Amino acid sequence: MRPGSGPGSGSVAPRGGSGLARWARRLLLGTVLMGLVLVGGTAFRVWQVARIEDYTKADAIVVLGAAQYSGTPSSVFEARLAQAAKLFELGVAPRVITVGGKQEGDLYTEAASGKNYLESLGVPGDRILAVETGSDTLRSVEAVAGAMHERELSSAVLVSDPWHSLRTRTMARDAGLDAWTAPTRTGPAVYTRESQAHGIARETGALLWYQLTHFSADFEYTAGQ
Repeated sequence: MRPGSGPGSGSVAPRGGSGLARWARRLLLGTVLMGLVLVGGTAFRVWQVARIEDYTKADAIVVLGAAQYSGTPSSVFEARLAQAAKLFELGVAPRVITVGGKQEGDLYTEAASGKNYLESLGVPGDRILAVETGSDTLRSVEAVAGAMHERELSSAVLVSDPWHSLRTRTMARDAGLDAWTAPTRTGPAVYTRESQAHGIARETGALLWYQLTHFSADFEYTAGQ
């Protein structure tokens, strides 16, 4: 018999290394599954809250800003402002707050453009507060919260696109406001299945980023202006 050819003389793979690899695969799979559950659950909540229209009376109706062109609101912004004017007419709140600064080269802020448009829809100018700061959702919400706290106002119904509702409500509550949502049901954000899917995906990512870092993440909106 040749040396090394007897029973039990063959090479055996180390059990420790095999077990470690198996646990690593399980850990990776578990992490991926947890991530999928987190993303899927957040997307469901974005969709769920988007369906809510709460017309409970509040201290103020807050319109989140969007693009405007030399004082003319974009179609996305118009839809939000029309919803705010409707809520005001229904007596949901005695005042409307518009918010948003301006990009380099703009002649108007989003807040001023929004105020002018609301006046054209019949909302009295002395019932509109333009908060002319805020370059993204978080800064806008914080600016509105500060302006409301200064005036001893605490409750707000938020008007934006449906898919934006959960993130704006989360930020407003974090800023100390008693806030709920009554989003627009018109405009490019809701016209097509593509824009709806884009909005949910966009807001899922932005909300997860905010919850993780407490920084804003206003990803580019490409479903139409």
